[in-house]
Amino acid sequence: MSVPTISVVGLGFSYPDGTSALNDVELHIHPGEHVALLGPNGAGKTTLILHMNGIHMPQRGTVAVSGLQLSDDNVMEIRRRVGIVFQDPDDQLFMPTVRDDVEFGPRNLGLTGPDLEMRVQSALEVMEVADLANRPPNHLSFGQKRRVAIAGVLAMQPSILVLDEPTSNLDPASRRELGEALSSLDTTQLIVTHDLPFAYEMCARAVVMDGGSIVASGPTEEILSDGELLRQHRLELPYGFAIRDRN
Repeated sequence: MSVPTISVVGLGFSYPDGTSALNDVELHIHPGEHVALLGPNGAGKTTLILHMNGIHMPQRGTVAVSGLQLSDDNVMEIRRRVGIVFQDPDDQLFMPTVRDDVEFGPRNLGLTGPDLEMRVQSALEVMEVADLANRPPNHLSFGQKRRVAIAGVLAMQPSILVLDEPTSNLDPASRRELGEALSSLDTTQLIVTHDLPFAYEMCARAVVMDGGSIVASGPTEEILSDGELLRQHRLELPYGFAIRDRN
């Protein structure tokens, strides 16, 4: 068995007001996996992913990325390995041009010259935004901004790409284009989403969180076929959507 890209063991976390957000969470994601993280609002999903790159530090339990355990001493290396794409791309885009934004991370790692150019151009091309390189991000559509934000994270060459509600506010064509781009990546992915059809299309495995705990984990097809499980945790497939036989 490979060393997990993400290993979360016995993770517990409470906010200063005493609210318990995570309770003994166990999660292992292996290289190359695409995993959907599902659950109602307030389930603890965002709190969990903010532990994966040290925005929150564990109060109980451990988080490790490719075998490196998160601590104050190595939080910067953990953040290089874990690329988080937040729900609102405007939280991540702040430079004058698209190219400047995608360059920002690797340039701060010390990359220059041809190495920097190769890294940036590859990320722009894989997200199909190379033609936007000289455009100001604030002149882009929401879907274009999201792909640029992902390109900026990919330019850091992370071990895992964590996407928070990647399809929110996207029209159907932009949603399809994003799915095609993400499917083309070899990078391990954790996709936090309420878009259950997107989870089904993109991820072979799904994990359900509720009340700060993981309540189910298994093949996405089985998770989404369990009507009682979905009802218990306020998850709903769109009316008329049917799980297809993948075989």
